[in-house]
Amino acid sequence: LKPLWPHTPRAGAAARPSGPGQRAEAEMAPKKAEEKEAAAVEGAEGKAAEEEPPQEETAKEAATPPTEQETDAAPVKTKVKEACVFHTEDTTLNVLPGASGKHLMALSEGGFQYLLAGARGSLGMKAGRYMFEVMIVERKDLMEGRGGHGPHPKSVVRVGFAAEGSSLLLGDGEGSVSFDSQGFFANGVDWKRASKPFSRGQVVAVLLNLDSSSPNANTISLFCDGKRVAQPQPLPESLQGKTLYPSVTYRNVTLQVNFGPNPLRPLPFKCLTLQEAAAGHCAPKKAAAAPKDGKHQVLVPIGLPDEGTFEWLDQFLAKHRHFTEISDRAFLDWAAKSGLKNGMHGGGKRTNNDKPEFKFGLQYMDDYSLHRALAVVAPMMPRNLVVMEVKQNLTVSGRKAVLEHYPGSEFKRVAMVVMGDPPAEWVKRVQEERLQEKREQAEAQAAKRKAELARKKAAEEAKRKLEADKKQAKEANAKKVGEATAEDEAEAKEGAQEKEAEEKDAEEKDAEAGAEEKAPDDNADEEKQEDEDMVVELTEKEKQAKFKRRSIPDLTVKAFSASYTDFSIPSKDEGFDDITFEWQAEGASKEYLTKWVAGKKLTQRVEDLQVSAWFTTKNDEWAAALSSWKKAQQAFKHPQKKIPKKVFAPKRAKKEDEDEAMEEAKPEEAKAKEEKAEDVAMEAKEEEAEEKPKINAADLDVFDVDDIADIGSGEPLFARFSAEDWILASLRFELHLLLHAFRRDLNDPDRPTFHERHLSFYYNKYFRKNITPKAFGVNTLTELLTYIEDTVVIDPKAFTLQAQVPEDAPLHLFVRLAEDDRRERQRRIDAGDAAAALKFSAAAVQAQSGSAGGGKSGGGGGGAKGGGKGQSYGRGSVGVAGRAAFGAGPSGGGYSSGAKRPYGGSAASYPPAKRLS
Repeated sequence: LKPLWPHTPRAGAAARPSGPGQRAEAEMAPKKAEEKEAAAVEGAEGKAAEEEPPQEETAKEAATPPTEQETDAAPVKTKVKEACVFHTEDTTLNVLPGASGKHLMALSEGGFQYLLAGARGSLGMKAGRYMFEVMIVERKDLMEGRGGHGPHPKSVVRVGFAAEGSSLLLGDGEGSVSFDSQGFFANGVDWKRASKPFSRGQVVAVLLNLDSSSPNANTISLFCDGKRVAQPQPLPESLQGKTLYPSVTYRNVTLQVNFGPNPLRPLPFKCLTLQEAAAGHCAPKKAAAAPKDGKHQVLVPIGLPDEGTFEWLDQFLAKHRHFTEISDRAFLDWAAKSGLKNGMHGGGKRTNNDKPEFKFGLQYMDDYSLHRALAVVAPMMPRNLVVMEVKQNLTVSGRKAVLEHYPGSEFKRVAMVVMGDPPAEWVKRVQEERLQEKREQAEAQAAKRKAELARKKAAEEAKRKLEADKKQAKEANAKKVGEATAEDEAEAKEGAQEKEAEEKDAEEKDAEAGAEEKAPDDNADEEKQEDEDMVVELTEKEKQAKFKRRSIPDLTVKAFSASYTDFSIPSKDEGFDDITFEWQAEGASKEYLTKWVAGKKLTQRVEDLQVSAWFTTKNDEWAAALSSWKKAQQAFKHPQKKIPKKVFAPKRAKKEDEDEAMEEAKPEEAKAKEEKAEDVAMEAKEEEAEEKPKINAADLDVFDVDDIADIGSGEPLFARFSAEDWILASLRFELHLLLHAFRRDLNDPDRPTFHERHLSFYYNKYFRKNITPKAFGVNTLTELLTYIEDTVVIDPKAFTLQAQVPEDAPLHLFVRLAEDDRRERQRRIDAGDAAAALKFSAAAVQAQSGSAGGGKSGGGGGGAKGGGKGQSYGRGSVGVAGRAAFGAGPSGGGYSSGAKRPYGGSAASYPPAKRLS
């Protein structure tokens, strides 16, 4: 929008000189101007003396105003009978008409003082010449709150004519023409200074001339206190031939509007007022039919977000102009048309349509005082309203608040359900608009390509011209050099050189001519190809679209995710007088909503999900088990490694002294028994060590081993685990636990899992850390999940995560899966497949190596008997440690059920471990 009140200096105004130097220059200016003018006249003698009038006559004509071309109006035989009034539906919400109907006031508190008020008369002109008058009765002081200043000027009046169906505010769009109190004329969206300003107590008359026989036909003029202050301004072509209605727009003033029959200030010629117009020159507009029961309607549209709700409302209001929209969207548009700038504090881009931000830097606008003031005023106004809030109207509590605000004793409350599959006409229009958008984009791209081709062609022509100039200069230089040589040599070679040059020139000219002839053909071919490529069609996906794509959503992500599960279709039990279904019947609409909510549950994340104690306990058990397994691996790899004695020398010395004292106190018989028991235990350990067989771990099936801490020879199943293997084992368990904890904590049968794009969000919510695919040598989470397809997969249709391991699976299962995967990976590496090697980042390996068994949320901590420092893969303090975490088998060995594989079926039914490809 262009500025509503442009500030340009008045015509003929001169800057006031300040300072001695400027005053001296100002005094000398007339003398210099005379000298300059005399010199100009003297130099132009004999050229235009006869054509130009004398200087004195020119100045005299400039001082004389144009002759008034308007004449006295002829008497009218049949006058219009209908009175010109302001119907309620033709006024903005803040207009307060006086008791006589001749005075107009406006609300001026709670933010309304910043908004323009508009009113349109009911008697339209379609022929003839008539006028109406307006006088500013009083100006009001603008109440300012904290923050910035409101629009300038604070008080404003616009008077003019507008077409039916245009904005109620003059100067908004191309449907009106008007003069304002600052001296500007608005022709649609174009503004210019065309009149003198007017103020309180002055009567201005707006004259519209639609008389085709008049020299001022199709013009509008302004008079102040009976004198012309603006020359006739032509009507735009878009308004010529249309019925135009008298209109006023104002802010912080009280107006007296006079439609006749007698003028307040007669004009220099006789001009009839609108109320004295001929019946054939006017088109009276009837007011909207009054409700039979005296109750105006309050409509509550109920539609799903981003499914044409606001588009439907726009179409409804275009057909039913006697309804007024009540919504934040409408308030923002109203404020923008009133000259307010949203976003002067914190950015003005709208984030949603339903509840957009109010950031005007004005207290009474930003603190929603406007909403509270309107909440008090709107129910008292006798007009039909449309209360438009998407989220509020979709919930029972929101609809209840609306009904409480508009009592049934004063309004007929109607719920209009706009839900389901829209009609064919709607879909056709959506596709046509999308096709038009694509055509415009294609045309813009084609124009850009043509401009680029033209630029290249011009550059090539300039290059050829430059080369030709260089060649010509070179030949001229060569000719000069040739003349400087001896005459005999020149004469001998001159013939041969000229002949050779002529032949060469002929060849080059032929080549250039061929290139010039070819270039247009090439360009023509390219342009022809572009024209063929201009065929724009909708894709199959676009042909299936039923709703228009918008860059601004109806609801914010946070507002949507927190409320969509509560969306419902209203019932008469809520208090509505009537419920209508615009697109589909009630049953089909309810079914559509049920499916819609179920589909959204699989794609929307739960912002307020609470982590349960069950998750914390299970995660602590894993942390403790992981710590004990890593210690067992270290003990197997380094059996002779002992803690240096010097570290605990003082404690050991003290312990030895205490043991010696106890030994001395014991009787001899007790000492003998203890020594004998120690000898027996030592012999048993030696026999057990000699009896343990040597077992090749690679020959064992990882799912047949009873105890992962000892495969039978003292070697743990995870003896060859690297840091990467421990990371993958932990990742398997974490995602397994995450999926089952989500299902338990949400407890929603319609949402047993979540969409893949929300994995990072839930992982961070539960484990208090981020999951970074690049740390694992991949770019996306989808690629990361290929490492653990034996535990978690992505549904190819719904793109949701699916757990492959039952909730009650023992912890050691994830170590077995990691070992099975490690063996397959090693086999491929040994076969020469370098792509099978893991490429984890050093930071990921170090973080896992530093967490020897989980810990508290956010990092740190260890297991029950020492967890290690650094980033943890656990959450909360560790509870159960060692064998207690694994169930029946020793060191987490056996399964509680008979099957050793995790899916409860036979070995053949167990899916193989993931194979990297």
